[in-house]
Amino acid sequence: MTDQSWWRTAVIYQIYPRSFADGNGDGYGDLPGIISRLDHLVDLGVDAVWLSPFYKSPMVDAGYDVEDYTEVDPLFGTTEDAERLIAECHTRDLKVIVDLVPNHTSSEHEWFKAAVAAGPGSPEREVYHFYDGKGEHGEIPPNNWKSVLGGRAWTRLVGPDGEPEQWYLHLFDPKQPDLNWDSERVREMFDDVLRFWLDRGVDGFRVDVAHSLVKAKGLPDDDEELRMLSGSAGPMWDQDGVHEVYRRWRRILDSYEGERILVAEAWVGNPERLALYLRPDEMHTAFNFDFLASPWDADEYRRRITNSLAADDLVGAPTTWVLSNHDTVRHVSRLGRAEKPGVHREGIGPDDPQPDNVLGLARAKAATLMALSLPGSAYLYQGEELGLPEHTTLPHEFREDPTYFNSLHGEVGRDGARIPMPWEAGKPGMGFSPNGKTWLPQPENYHDLAVDQQAHRDDSTLGLYKRALVLRRELGLGAGELTWRDDFPDGIVAYENRGVLVAVNVSAKPIALPDGEVLLSSERLDGTLPTNSAAWIRL
Repeated sequence: MTDQSWWRTAVIYQIYPRSFADGNGDGYGDLPGIISRLDHLVDLGVDAVWLSPFYKSPMVDAGYDVEDYTEVDPLFGTTEDAERLIAECHTRDLKVIVDLVPNHTSSEHEWFKAAVAAGPGSPEREVYHFYDGKGEHGEIPPNNWKSVLGGRAWTRLVGPDGEPEQWYLHLFDPKQPDLNWDSERVREMFDDVLRFWLDRGVDGFRVDVAHSLVKAKGLPDDDEELRMLSGSAGPMWDQDGVHEVYRRWRRILDSYEGERILVAEAWVGNPERLALYLRPDEMHTAFNFDFLASPWDADEYRRRITNSLAADDLVGAPTTWVLSNHDTVRHVSRLGRAEKPGVHREGIGPDDPQPDNVLGLARAKAATLMALSLPGSAYLYQGEELGLPEHTTLPHEFREDPTYFNSLHGEVGRDGARIPMPWEAGKPGMGFSPNGKTWLPQPENYHDLAVDQQAHRDDSTLGLYKRALVLRRELGLGAGELTWRDDFPDGIVAYENRGVLVAVNVSAKPIALPDGEVLLSSERLDGTLPTNSAAWIRL
């Protein structure tokens, strides 16, 4: 009997709360604003929403620095607003997945402040990674690890007497100290956090940097050269101990009625290693970043799709397809780059070579028809249904991403993918807020892409997404099985799923369309499939 679990085939829409819709006019998106725009998601045809963090936070890293996991930050509303949002989603048959950030807390979390005050050797410090430094006076960090957001991964505290003392670990910003998952106190705290939100009706959790919780014993130096040669993750990533944590969480979720799920954000390059997170007693799904990071190359797409499906099939898990999110360059702009179209995390700024967004949109629509026709589930990032490009000319004075500052302005960071949504072209702030305020400025090219400019046009990007999601559901593509077609020229990604031929032209030349009924195409067809386009054809 086929497993009909909703999460195996769901299309899930990521909401970045600060940038979706502002309900109170302060220029920042909030939970009431999200509620006011839920019908857009119903019209689009998605099955669930994933909410990036809305917890109490100093917002050093856009809410991924959590001060309190069971309290809504006043920027977004109240816990009552969160409960109302969950209820309003369920009324519309939308599942709700919330973000969980277990690798680190904010430095403003009560635990970290208590640990700093308690001093070296105290029980309070055991819930984080505090270590003495090396060197004659402890002036050298405990190891050579680097922060993902730039600089070293260690910061040294200064005691009340002004004297330097221990160092603490932060794989991200210095204001995001890493928790020590060897501590039972940490594990029990997150058990309680899970239950708090499960009791309020959430349908699952997206687990931030799920591959990072457990570090190698003794925190050895990172041998970057060896890691690059061997393909290993390094001592701070993808340690086997994480799986015990997720088995524990799975037991908690399974104790609740309904199907509550865990989704891994795990940047694990090896599909076989990623599949370990998806064993029957651990996570339900994981983001397929190997697919997201693919260059615009037919052989690469075939290889990555094949490897992902094979690895996940071994553990009985579906593959999850994703093209953009809040941490990556939007795929319209990423695929419109003349060079390195697969590079995705460093951002694009006004001083960089600018992408060709016309080319990028054509490729993005074709890639979307590919992703939505593959067996498994799919994630959409807010605004991609409008064909939004990255804001690549955002003036530097508006930047808030700590990546920009920690890299000493060497990388522009992720702000360009987090621009407030354009809802109504003729209104101030394009309808994002009641008074036109926006926490980041919107580029001029968002006007013609606003929801109200596309909603009633079948030939718009929004219209294409709507038709694709209707057909995906009607044809059962998410629950299908992929069969590769090898009778197409080089540069064509072609496969069958549920009696539908999917052809994606990644080559430089148009090809003749095969026989069959064209159900959907990313571009208008004239008997051929143009380059940078895709079609679904009923055989």
